[in-house]
Amino acid sequence: MSYETLLVDTDARGVATLTLNRPEKHNSLSGLMIDELSEAAANLAQDEAVRVVVLTGAGSSFCAGGDLGWMRRQFEADRDTRMHEARKLAMMLHALNELPKPLIGRIQGQAFGGGIGMMSICDTAIAVEGARFGLTEVRLGLIPATISPYVLARMGEGKARRVFMSARIFDAGEAKALDLAASVVPEKELDAAIEAEIKPYLTAAPAAVAASKALARSLGTPITPAVIDDTIRRLADTWETPEAQEGISAFFDKRKPAWAIKR
Repeated sequence: MSYETLLVDTDARGVATLTLNRPEKHNSLSGLMIDELSEAAANLAQDEAVRVVVLTGAGSSFCAGGDLGWMRRQFEADRDTRMHEARKLAMMLHALNELPKPLIGRIQGQAFGGGIGMMSICDTAIAVEGARFGLTEVRLGLIPATISPYVLARMGEGKARRVFMSARIFDAGEAKALDLAASVVPEKELDAAIEAEIKPYLTAAPAAVAASKALARSLGTPITPAVIDDTIRRLADTWETPEAQEGISAFFDKRKPAWAIKR
């Protein structure tokens, strides 16, 4: 299957590498990438030859969050359009979260906003030393809504509240302490660390692995259609606030929003 914004390569062992392939845009999530990720998730789920999926990014960033052009279109859109686009993102994350294969995050660079959501739906994630992370939505007057069920499921509420609403940038060591990353390794050791995560699955029964993952999901934090609908509604409500209008306008005007205190 050919994609414009992704690369999918499956080796002879059945290890599929799903690569976000917009390095010039720091792999930011455009509408097209969101659609293609949903399609790739469906194809990988149905491919019996695939035993393990590795999610990574091309270039220096794993995923820098929402694409600026996509965000501008949301800024100019009406409520129904915003909710439609938010639902596409939410359902893409849901599809990857429910993927009946082990999903290993190879986090080779920075991740912000939606990139944290992408990390959170991985069964395990290995990050490189020096990578930076952040949930930066509140800088725009927005909230990390559609990614929130997955972020909270990954970190737990107590840990998530340390970074969820401050927009604070944190390093790979803190990402590990927050349970966002399982381990942090030097760049030259990243591939070996990913291979170590892959290896046990090659001797495990694929159907039993899928059933075990489904069991874990059924016992974990419920991410129901009602939860997803609520996050979409909350995001749509926030888009309509004066803070969001000011924050996004300021961002595109390359100025500080009115609420920002000069330091």
